[in-house]
Amino acid sequence: MDPSVHLDDEHAVFINSTVNSVYELINAIPGSHLVLSYVKNAYQDDPFRIILELFLVFFALKYMLSKKYKPQDNAVKLTEKEIDDLVEEWKPDPLVPPLSSFDKLNLEKAPLIIGAQSVKPKVAGHAKPLMNLASTNYLELQASERIRQKAIDTLKVYGVGSCGPPGFYGTIDVHMDLERDIAQFLGTEEAIIYAQGFSTISSVIPAFSKRGDLLVVDEGVSFAIQKGVQISRSNVRYFKHNDMQDLERVLDDIRVDDMVHKRKLTRRFIVTEGLSANYGDIAPLAKLIELKRKFKYRLILDESQSIGVLGARGAGLTDLFNIDAKEVDMIVGSMSNALCASGGFCAGNTQIVDHQRLSGSAYCFSASIPAMLAVSASEALKYIQEKPQVLRDLADRSRSFRQVLSHKSLENLIELSGSDLYSPSPFFHVRVNPAFLRSRGRDDISREDEERLLQDVVDECSYQGVLITRAKYVYDQERNCPRPSIKIYVTIGLTKKENDKAAGVVKSAIVKIFGKWKK
Repeated sequence: MDPSVHLDDEHAVFINSTVNSVYELINAIPGSHLVLSYVKNAYQDDPFRIILELFLVFFALKYMLSKKYKPQDNAVKLTEKEIDDLVEEWKPDPLVPPLSSFDKLNLEKAPLIIGAQSVKPKVAGHAKPLMNLASTNYLELQASERIRQKAIDTLKVYGVGSCGPPGFYGTIDVHMDLERDIAQFLGTEEAIIYAQGFSTISSVIPAFSKRGDLLVVDEGVSFAIQKGVQISRSNVRYFKHNDMQDLERVLDDIRVDDMVHKRKLTRRFIVTEGLSANYGDIAPLAKLIELKRKFKYRLILDESQSIGVLGARGAGLTDLFNIDAKEVDMIVGSMSNALCASGGFCAGNTQIVDHQRLSGSAYCFSASIPAMLAVSASEALKYIQEKPQVLRDLADRSRSFRQVLSHKSLENLIELSGSDLYSPSPFFHVRVNPAFLRSRGRDDISREDEERLLQDVVDECSYQGVLITRAKYVYDQERNCPRPSIKIYVTIGLTKKENDKAAGVVKSAIVKIFGKWKK
């Protein structure tokens, strides 16, 4: 007999016994017959499937049993001396970049108010209180004993904060009262309040305008609006500041472009400020409404600077131009300016407001406004409605101040933004006249040079008893940063005589400092 045949028989017997042993072992496992039945049936019905599943099982077993790779396995082993040398040589980067000379100037010149904010605060470095023209306390509501007492009473009842967003458990009766008061004050169906003034407009815009939608925006809008436009990720077109002819041109170009490329209809908005924070001029609301109707856009109007100061009732542009507030799709504003409270609001129809309760990010994810500040805003609105004379007094103070700074002796030195003598705007910007800069005979006068010149005027005014400030901007993030300026806020907290005196101080300081700088 051939030995090789005998050897093959032995191998066959061994394999057969091994398979039987494995089979018996598998059968001894509870439930194994179900697995074997599944494999058998699956192979008969779909052999490719069972092959794939077995491959995955073997792959998983191989992966779990294989040696794990550890990054430190290839790490270079250093001696103690080498480690000490590396530590000694290491120089960490600073947490913040080093301050420039201009940054140091801003920090050094920032006034430090001692005690409570008021129309005549005590400022560090000055023996006597200064007349305050550097805050939005237009109506002297900060000194209102009535509002202060209401806030104290509310604090005792509700505590400091709600510690929760409005949509969860942060809404209480005073919040709903404030929303109702704002809607009635403006003449809209409803209103919604936010806890922060800055995040109001930057939340409202992306709540309605998304990627693919279209925003037509005034190029001079405030930083908060710019952030809202950026967050929305919408398509954006800009028009010249308060230039309605340019706005109409932009809207017409968009219309023609849509017809040529047969674009789908998207949500479209015109975004602008009622009273410009950067320039102090007032938007032509009637023309804005005419254009939004003609081209079928919605209008988002930011009244952060105008609410409480413009119009016979202080209700903003719709009040000033005697236009029904319902003609404006969304009226957005801050309560931290004229109302001397905190937070912001958006007023419009019921659908506009309800949509924000689920889509307004600052409404959904921020704690609601403290109850005492909500009550303060409601009391401020009541105060304005009860005493509309304060609005006329404010307009008179502003007009008188402008007249002093519009004197011929200052024509070649400064420019007034929003210089219309009859404008009811309670603030304005003082900027260096380009003709004066050209008279220096230099073409390399930098922004910092202008800022330092204006800061010298601010310092001189402080020395003479008047507190004013330069307008501050986030230079590296502003889309179209305005020129350096001094921003003057008029207040009825000063008497007419004190207001005229303050205007005279600012005028004399400009003449004095500019005269020295020119030499």
